[in-house]
Amino acid sequence: MDVLQALILTVITAATPLLLAGVGEAVVERSGVLNLGVEGMMVMGAVSGFGAAYLSGSPYLGVIASILAGMALALLFAILTQTFLANQVAAGLALTLLGLGLSGLIGESFVGLPGTKVEKLVFPVLSDMPFIGRILFAQDLIVYLSFLLTAVVSYTLFRTRIGLIIRAVGNNHHSAHALGYGVIAVRYLCILFGGACAGLAGGYLSLAYTPQWIENMTAGRGWIALALVVFASWLPWRVAMGAYLFGAVTILGFFVQGMGWGIPSQFLSSLPYIVTIIALVIISASRTVSRANAPACLGQSFVPDR
Repeated sequence: MDVLQALILTVITAATPLLLAGVGEAVVERSGVLNLGVEGMMVMGAVSGFGAAYLSGSPYLGVIASILAGMALALLFAILTQTFLANQVAAGLALTLLGLGLSGLIGESFVGLPGTKVEKLVFPVLSDMPFIGRILFAQDLIVYLSFLLTAVVSYTLFRTRIGLIIRAVGNNHHSAHALGYGVIAVRYLCILFGGACAGLAGGYLSLAYTPQWIENMTAGRGWIALALVVFASWLPWRVAMGAYLFGAVTILGFFVQGMGWGIPSQFLSSLPYIVTIIALVIISASRTVSRANAPACLGQSFVPDR
């Protein structure tokens, strides 16, 4: 039971950054914008969060800094694609390259320094419950925030007027504009929200997952988060399921290595990405599945009638 408990705790830790980034990107894509710069925003959130926490001594200032860093890069993407109508795919790829390069430059002086960790919250009595106590009632604030964020985003998208507007903008931006909704403003806000989530996901890596700064420490998690959105058919609760599935696959590699099985470590390290590719191939093979819930205007620029 102790081994199972430790395994579940590790899966939660591995899944949290994927869940945060995936939910944020789901909102962005629901508004009709394809932002491939999740990896860049995550890594900038990681270095900014670590740097702010190290210099201030407060991990929560680091969390705020990681959110602001993700939003700053998202704002740059929004200006390029929504104001200057740059190609969204090219702008997203450029954002990732910018984030990776800039984070390496900023974080050069932080390599090897001890980090400031976000401490786990402890609830009296509840945290001491057998087995489920540590799983449910001894997590850090960001883990609980990821659960709350998933529930709030799911409710907002499908049960509120704001969510209806976001989905309308993503499905038919010309009709939404004709009804008087500010398509560009809605997309700006969604992009900033996605950037905040991606930045927070990166901050979780450097403040909770492994409290230190390592160059390129996101290790492709931003791309997995992008694939998760398609895998989940743009539904937040499915993003959560997919995040924990991919988190379990990631931890499975470490578990197998610890058991001493004769499987090459390189294969185990690549297992999450192999599963991602297989999932996307299966989804793409079925036109019904691949088009389910997909925003009709995804990736299309909007130019208001003059």
